[in-house]
Amino acid sequence: MTTISSSADQPAKQSAANGATAAISQDCSRPKRARMTRVQRREQLITIARQLFASHGFDAVSIEEIAQHAGVSKPVIYEHFGGKEGLYQVIVDRETRALSALLDQNLCPEVHPRAALEGTILALLDYIADNPYGFGLMLHQSPDGIAGSRFATVISDISDYLTELLSAYFTQLGFDVDSAPLYAHMLAGTVGITGQTWAHNPEVPKEKLAAHLVNLMWNGLRGLEHEPFLLYNRDKGDKGDKGDKGDKGDK
Repeated sequence: MTTISSSADQPAKQSAANGATAAISQDCSRPKRARMTRVQRREQLITIARQLFASHGFDAVSIEEIAQHAGVSKPVIYEHFGGKEGLYQVIVDRETRALSALLDQNLCPEVHPRAALEGTILALLDYIADNPYGFGLMLHQSPDGIAGSRFATVISDISDYLTELLSAYFTQLGFDVDSAPLYAHMLAGTVGITGQTWAHNPEVPKEKLAAHLVNLMWNGLRGLEHEPFLLYNRDKGDKGDKGDKGDKGDK
């Protein structure tokens, strides 16, 4: 039996057809978001995660939060990095290499020691200014099993570079080269902590801060004694055996 549609049904069917056509036309005219390549997606995740880790620390950031900011699902992050720890390690490795490259540029055998010191200090301040999230990442406590991510590592890296610098300098002056690492740790701590403070409150111009650091460190190095001693005996409350020598220096 053939069913014949009534004339009353025709307008409704025509309206539905027109609506479907309009919806398809609208979908076609709507601009589609370009799909990221695998490399682009990886870089996007690194950029977002670096900002989140630097702002909140490793433990406070979840895979869900990173995925939400990136507009992806959690499996995408696992596919690229294997998990949050893997993503964090990639970021830390990048920041460590970036800082090491800056320091490497300033430690050459033919460079004057003061020029090397100035270059090292400016390199760290440049890194802080250009990579606030990367440096912020270094300041947070690292998760267990991930190396090179704490601020102590930054200090250690700077200390290694300064040890090379001071060893050559101490040899020229006839100082005990074995004490160079000790002085390098002192100088690295001064630069690192000052840089950390400056990162949170960069009111002092970078060049001015570097000049003050060099003034303290370089002039302090120039006045080093071959056999350092304590002028005042803390236990006895008086001057030590080398008090006469110290008095001359005080005048």
